[in-house]
Amino acid sequence: MKMRLFFVLGLISLFSFSTKAQGFTPPAEGNAVVYFARVTVMGAAVSFEYFHNEKFIGVFKGKNYMRYELPAGKHLLWASSENKEFLECDLKAGGTYLVLVNIQMGAWKARMDLEPVLVDNKDFERVKELIMSKEPITTPDKVIAKTEKKLEEKGFVKTIMERFEKDWKSNPGATRQITQDMAIPDDKLK
Repeated sequence: MKMRLFFVLGLISLFSFSTKAQGFTPPAEGNAVVYFARVTVMGAAVSFEYFHNEKFIGVFKGKNYMRYELPAGKHLLWASSENKEFLECDLKAGGTYLVLVNIQMGAWKARMDLEPVLVDNKDFERVKELIMSKEPITTPDKVIAKTEKKLEEKGFVKTIMERFEKDWKSNPGATRQITQDMAIPDDKLK
């Protein structure tokens, strides 16, 4: 009897974990959520690092995605590889935003491009399919703390933020925008 009970409880927990682990999860009240998605295996071995303002928020490689929840409002999201890509965001509370991480050949390492995705984008269904099919990549807190310490010792983020303010922010081709109206309607996330 106990064995059967443990088996049933195990199945229930496994089922509830798998149903919560993938797909679109709405943000908490007052927040927005951004999904960074790589839908191709090109450059699969190369990791890209992701940042929110001056904070390191995660890293992943390959055909995967990362879910990042943050307060609604204005933010700078960016990624680093051989190049740096920036998104100036004005996010609405309850909004879900998609960002396609495009891969390009680089001289030493793969380069990337952060492309906001709307419902009419040719890659919308590919991004949606990826998010619906697997759980997001989560960077462990220990890795985040270790990486932040290493980056701080090198002055990396400070240098990038200074260059952003001085050079990239005023260059229309260097920074893309995500506006409140770019949130994906809830009925399209099913």
